[in-house]
Amino acid sequence: MSAVSLTTQFLRRPLMTGAVAASSRRLARAMTQHIGLEEAKLVVELGPGTGVFTDAVLGLLAPDARLMAIELNPHLAERLVATRRDDRLTVVHGAAAELARAAGGPVDAVVSGLPWTVMPPDERRRTLDAVVRALTPNGRFTTFAYLHAAWTPPGRRLAADLRNRFHAVDRGPVVWPNLPPAFVHRAVSPRQ
Repeated sequence: MSAVSLTTQFLRRPLMTGAVAASSRRLARAMTQHIGLEEAKLVVELGPGTGVFTDAVLGLLAPDARLMAIELNPHLAERLVATRRDDRLTVVHGAAAELARAAGGPVDAVVSGLPWTVMPPDERRRTLDAVVRALTPNGRFTTFAYLHAAWTPPGRRLAADLRNRFHAVDRGPVVWPNLPPAFVHRAVSPRQ
């Protein structure tokens, strides 16, 4: 398979690929800290793209844990399968809102690289509701937002949607070395 870059996929499918460049390792580290991945049995990653967050998650998971990565873009899903050799990883080509069905059991943590601020509002709400339904009562959800979009109406709606669906939500510090700079939303204990 030829090399597939996130930039190429963005140019070919801008509505399916929300980023122009892959996230940095520093953002991946911020996304995976303090969410209990070391004790998790089942983690779901939404929108793994080129696998930067996937690698960070796998680096923290126990040998008997599982990571299910759900990717809508078929080229990115194929690339992830072709480039990752870890029995704990299952890559699913499909929609993020189907995560509960795909996971097949209670999910301890969801790590999301989805482009929430460019997603149609109904799809964003449907996907967040699916995350809440799939998580265990003490489940954790982490996603990121680009700094420049945080104060836009879609950015504010995402923050409000998280507060409405989780008992505790916090925002991490800005990861300046990411392109563009970003910060992490961490949400704990979904409201059932």
